[in-house]
Amino acid sequence: MQNKQVRWIVQTALFIALLVVIQFATASLGNTLITGSLVNLILIISVLSCGLQTGAFVAILSPILAKLVGIGPLWTIIPFVMLGNLVLVIIYKLVYDKVEKNIVGQIILIVGAALVKTLVLYLGIVKIMVPLVLQLPAKQATIISTMFSFPQFITATIGGVIALIVFSQLKKTLK
Repeated sequence: MQNKQVRWIVQTALFIALLVVIQFATASLGNTLITGSLVNLILIISVLSCGLQTGAFVAILSPILAKLVGIGPLWTIIPFVMLGNLVLVIIYKLVYDKVEKNIVGQIILIVGAALVKTLVLYLGIVKIMVPLVLQLPAKQATIISTMFSFPQFITATIGGVIALIVFSQLKKTLK
């Protein structure tokens, strides 16, 4: 195995391990604001520091690991959560280098990426899965619809702000 492959495996495994620890540690808090913000932070840092393959891998595994830890969504909506996470990391990968030294650009990146992720989750889960596919009692449908709307924007925004602060310091440290 080449050094590049070994490095990718180790880096990706570290982000996955960090993700599991965060999800497990915050599960007992029952606070999706904390958990979601930290998960988005990890997704963004993984893609910015290790590239799209690592970011995508972590983004896709995140909802599965959350489900296995006991805090994840229904299995039937996990593909939409994967897609929302994937969209988030792709946007950061495509845009970050262009706005790295521009605070206004960074703010637009944070808000724009959070908005697109929220839109993917809202359309996929709230507008398609809940009313058309899932046969849920009204109360549970409302809870799921609420979870996958505006709170997703908040957690992706908080995660983005923290990620850009942490990543700028990480880059300085590694130089």
